[in-house]
Amino acid sequence: MRKIIAYFIKYHVAVDVIIIAFFIFGIFGANALKSSFFPLTESKNVLINITYPGASPQEVEEGIVLKIEDNLKGLQGVDRVTSTSRENSGSINVEIEKGRDIDFMLLEVKNAVDRVPTFPTGMEPLVVSKLEAVRQTIIFSISGNDIPLVTLKQIGRQIENDLRAIEGISQISISGYPLEEIEIALDENSLLAYNMSFNEVAQAVANANILVTGGNIKTNSEEYLIRANNRSYYGEELNNLIIRA
Repeated sequence: MRKIIAYFIKYHVAVDVIIIAFFIFGIFGANALKSSFFPLTESKNVLINITYPGASPQEVEEGIVLKIEDNLKGLQGVDRVTSTSRENSGSINVEIEKGRDIDFMLLEVKNAVDRVPTFPTGMEPLVVSKLEAVRQTIIFSISGNDIPLVTLKQIGRQIENDLRAIEGISQISISGYPLEEIEIALDENSLLAYNMSFNEVAQAVANANILVTGGNIKTNSEEYLIRANNRSYYGEELNNLIIRA
């Protein structure tokens, strides 16, 4: 150690050269260092999206979800399978074990789905994809005194459209307001006068708001999906609804 110290004292120019070299290499190393404010994490989930227009949650589960889950049983590399069945749609989340290649497991899940012998007529093609990890970047709120909730929602939608036009933004979600719904109030005396029941009115409203598929038409270059969409989205559209002819 004494010899090294004595050498540096005697040849101080060499010490300066070494320090400058370390400084230069440090600058190059810092510029080449990869960093990210929001580092990407590899996905470990495969998502199966189901679209079945006009189907109830039970029909989605029994006709599609359970069949796919049966084929996923025993598939090596799968840690857990969870599913959700909703009206007209459903989803299956396949969690992959650590250390497994997500691209290979995506192919394995697709093959398992393709092995299902039959699906209900009228369902749209299944979408099997990797569930990308999304992190929240910015959260902000919109508020105002004596401003109706509908107006705040319209402002939020406008801001959402403006943000979607910006390149680099992958996902935007709006929350904080209730879902819109149509409320139909009935006069009990009028129902008695016309000899009608609540169930009869409810059935008439349901029959007037349908979304069902009628199959598809295939050509050499395209495929057309036939769908009957007779839903009402505003209360005014139900004013002239015929309950009984």
